[in-house]
Amino acid sequence: MFKIAIIGRPNVGKSTLFNRLAGSRLALVHDKPGLTRDRKETKVEIGDLNFTIIDTAGLELAKHGSMEELMMAQTDKAIEMADITLFITDGRAGLTPEDQHFARKIRRSKKPVVAVVNKCENERRAPGIFEAYSLGFGEPIIMSAEHGLGMGDLYDRIMEIAEKEDLNITGEEEPDDGLLKLAIIGRPNVGKSTLFNSIIGDYRSITSDVAGTTRDTVFIDTEFEGKKIKLYDTAGIRRKHKHGEIEEELSVDDTVKCLNVTNIAILVIDAETGMDKQDLHLADLIFTEGKGMIIALNKWDKLDVEQREIMLEKIKNLLDYSFHQGKNVPYFFISALEKRGIDKVLRSVFDVYEHWNIKISTSKINKWLEHVTEENVPPMCAGRRVKFKYATQTASRPPRITIFSNSFLKDFPESYVRYLINTFKKEFELKGTPVRISLKKTNNPFAETPED
Repeated sequence: MFKIAIIGRPNVGKSTLFNRLAGSRLALVHDKPGLTRDRKETKVEIGDLNFTIIDTAGLELAKHGSMEELMMAQTDKAIEMADITLFITDGRAGLTPEDQHFARKIRRSKKPVVAVVNKCENERRAPGIFEAYSLGFGEPIIMSAEHGLGMGDLYDRIMEIAEKEDLNITGEEEPDDGLLKLAIIGRPNVGKSTLFNSIIGDYRSITSDVAGTTRDTVFIDTEFEGKKIKLYDTAGIRRKHKHGEIEEELSVDDTVKCLNVTNIAILVIDAETGMDKQDLHLADLIFTEGKGMIIALNKWDKLDVEQREIMLEKIKNLLDYSFHQGKNVPYFFISALEKRGIDKVLRSVFDVYEHWNIKISTSKINKWLEHVTEENVPPMCAGRRVKFKYATQTASRPPRITIFSNSFLKDFPESYVRYLINTFKKEFELKGTPVRISLKKTNNPFAETPED
């Protein structure tokens, strides 16, 4: 689904509009400004439109280290994630200098923006209507989110932008065209572009010893053993330097966009320097985005036998103990420059792609569930013994398993969910793909295990 962020200063009616679009009171609404702190998301279906709406904290000029600054960071993230921004102003109060300041901020995102003048129940008493034209976002939408006025005009404008920007208005996944989409991810100067060129057999991406040579994502259609691949070479992700300090914040914008359209990622690591905390961040990013992963340890030929053994042990320990779900990630030693080991990586890519798409019968899943809960009984939750009723696969790409229980599962231990994930991957020999397991309470005490 495409995403729409609702942005504006405090108390202009952002959460009211969010609730109106969502069709329920998911966000707290009050006359007191600043009630919303974290961004909220929900899926929306209105007519032919299917999208995700994001409610944000009120934009404020914030002091460094303050709560408002943290709220502002959440709002900045929403602007970054959104395909369309609704910039809300108060029609009764008119434009303020703060509105003008944040309009300039949103304009820099270079994404479609809809100016919405809210609280216009009585247009004659809404001086902000005419002032909104000065924002430079085109003709504003005049509405009252509280009373549902102007919702039709807002729908038409969103539909117009969605069609112009070629957004997926149905909310359905694009049909699988059989073309595996493969991203090459990693820190700067680990050999991503060299690997890209070696796979396609052409000098397509510029390579250099200077870190950061690749700045934009490059992609091309290629083949391996008769199978089609759309291959993406990405810019190296580095730590940001700010005020003289090295922060752990990653520059992920372009990489996340690339991961959004790909299926599998090769995480390239420099074997000479080994796997560090930033590599683990990238591995976590790949799985968080729901993509399959293979690790390629590049420049392996530059290490002697003893160095290889030491490095191998360190990487194995990191994957086993420092990265959730890391035990089942395939890793290979390659030399992208010498074109050694690349065939093994690509064959593993197609294996992981198969596991990422896997569909497992409900009967097999419930046999696994029965076995693992006998081996390790679910812990108590809210003072009650948890009993799982049945489980079924509810999605693939990556696999998602839903387990139903007769108990209230709030604050259920995350450690037990990790146990379920690890045993599930081991049982069905899934490699390189994240597995999602969610727990739900069934309201039907007579629910039986569904048949395949």
